[in-house]
Amino acid sequence: MGLSSSIIINFAFIFTLILMPLTSYSIPFVVFHGIADSCKHEGVAHFTELLRNWSGSQGYCVEIGDGVWDSWFMPMAKQVSIACDKVKKISELNDGYNIVGLSQGNMVARGVIEFCDGPPVKNMVSLAGPHAGIASIPFCGSSFLCILLADIIELLVYSSFIQEHLAPANYIKIPTDIAGYEKGCKFLPKLNNEIHMNETYKKRFESLHNLVLIMFEQDEVLVPRETSLFGYFPDGSWDTVLPVEETKLYKEDWIGLKTLNEAGKVKFVNVTGHHLEISVSDIKKYVLPYLLEKNKSTTESSFLQWSPSFMDLNYWEGEEKLVLNLLDRI
Repeated sequence: MGLSSSIIINFAFIFTLILMPLTSYSIPFVVFHGIADSCKHEGVAHFTELLRNWSGSQGYCVEIGDGVWDSWFMPMAKQVSIACDKVKKISELNDGYNIVGLSQGNMVARGVIEFCDGPPVKNMVSLAGPHAGIASIPFCGSSFLCILLADIIELLVYSSFIQEHLAPANYIKIPTDIAGYEKGCKFLPKLNNEIHMNETYKKRFESLHNLVLIMFEQDEVLVPRETSLFGYFPDGSWDTVLPVEETKLYKEDWIGLKTLNEAGKVKFVNVTGHHLEISVSDIKKYVLPYLLEKNKSTTESSFLQWSPSFMDLNYWEGEEKLVLNLLDRI
C-alpha cells in the first residue's frame, strides 16, 4: 500500500501543477491601441485576447475616452493623464505589469512610464511606435489633398490651436523647423527630455527590465519608419535617416535609452509587414516572451509546455497576419 499510495500522491501533485492557473504567478499586462482605433475593434480585441490566452496573464486593453475620436483629437498629455489614472485603479497591476504599445499607443505607454507615479512597469513591447517623432500626419498618403494638408500642417502644426486639438501634432517633428518644434510642440520634447532634462523621467524609463522596439519594414504610415527604433532625420535635413546610435537622444542619453541598451535590455527588431501588420509567428517570437514571468521555479517552468494556453500556439503556427489597426473599417 505504501508504494501505490506514494505513486498516487506523486501523480496527484504533478496533475495539480499541470492544471494550476498560470495567473497565480504571471505578471499582468496592458495594451494601449493606436490612432483611429479602439479596444473594442476586432483587431485589437483579438490581439489582446490571444496574448491573454497564450501568456496565461491577466491582460487589459486600456481605453482612452471614446477610443477613435479621442485618439485623434485629445491632446497626448491628457491621454496620458487618463491612462495613468486608469492603471492606478486596476488593483491587479499594483505589484508591477508589462505594456504592449501599438503605434500612437506607445506615446501613451511611455508617458505612463515617465510621468505617472503609478505601479512599476517591468517590460515594454513597442510595435511601430513613433518614438523619435513623425514628419507627416498618419494615414494621409500622397494625394493632392494630403500634400496640401501637409503644407498647411507644416505652417500651423506648432500653433496652440493645433497642438490642443490634434493628437499627432504633439509628436510631429519637422527636421527643418527645430526651433518651432522646441518652442511649440507640447508633448514629444518633454517625453524625450529634449529641452529641460528631468532626471525622474529618465530614471523611470531606464528602470525597465526589457524594452522591445519593433519596426515594420514596409511601414508607410510612420515617416520615417525608423522612428520605431528611435532613428530619425538629423536636425535641419531631410536627406537621410540617422540610426538610433547616431542621434543626440541616444548619444547624450536623454531618457536612458543608451543606458538600457548597454545593459543588454533593449531589443531592436525588424519584421516584414506594413504598419501594425504582424505575423502570428512574430508575435510569438518577439512579443509573447516578454509577457511571461522569468523567475518561475524549475518545477513550474518544466510544466509550462503542458498548459492549455501554450498548446494553443500549435494551432497558430505559420505566417497568418493580424492587422491591428482597423482604420479601413471605420
